[in-house]
Amino acid sequence: MERIEKRDNEFITTYRSYIKREGADKLLDYLLTKSDFFTAPASSRFHYDFEGGLCAHSLNVFYRLVKLLEGEYGEAWKEKYNPESVAIIGLLHDVCKTNYYKVSYRNVKNEETNAWEKKPFYSVEDELPYGHGEKSVYIISGFMRLTREEAMAINWHMGGFDDRVRGGSFTVGQAYYKYPLAALAHSADFLATYLDEAEEGEQ
Repeated sequence: MERIEKRDNEFITTYRSYIKREGADKLLDYLLTKSDFFTAPASSRFHYDFEGGLCAHSLNVFYRLVKLLEGEYGEAWKEKYNPESVAIIGLLHDVCKTNYYKVSYRNVKNEETNAWEKKPFYSVEDELPYGHGEKSVYIISGFMRLTREEAMAINWHMGGFDDRVRGGSFTVGQAYYKYPLAALAHSADFLATYLDEAEEGEQ
């Protein structure tokens, strides 16, 4: 519980330190009081599939994106890209997963007692079936304006895993050519998931 509270406070502090534009406070209030952002998992079974995993993953993506920008441009990255934009992209790219996972139960046999027990697991019950990256853009835009670059980065953060791309769309490539920060955001999400969070338990 202490680790969860520390993580939540870290997200809130980071958010308030960087994101100052009109509507930012209302969006944070929504995340705190009208969504399950701070208790939701990041996935049902692939990565950070535990309570609070979504918040933890969002912080990981933000830190990984900053690391990628530092590696590519050094400290000059802050002149090339607005740190507020980087925070918005990293911290909010997955708000589409709020109010998305529900706790369900299935019967599992206990190998020690040979008795059947109800075991909780996360299932998908999407209250707003609007897509993935585009859904995050939609939710955020209800509270504050996004720049075109921010919207592109959030919209296409899934890269080749996006359902539109798997369906044959080539638009993601065009977006990455025109908005390199979008390509870096996808890389940050990918690396946070498959390196930073690989084989980790609850944080």
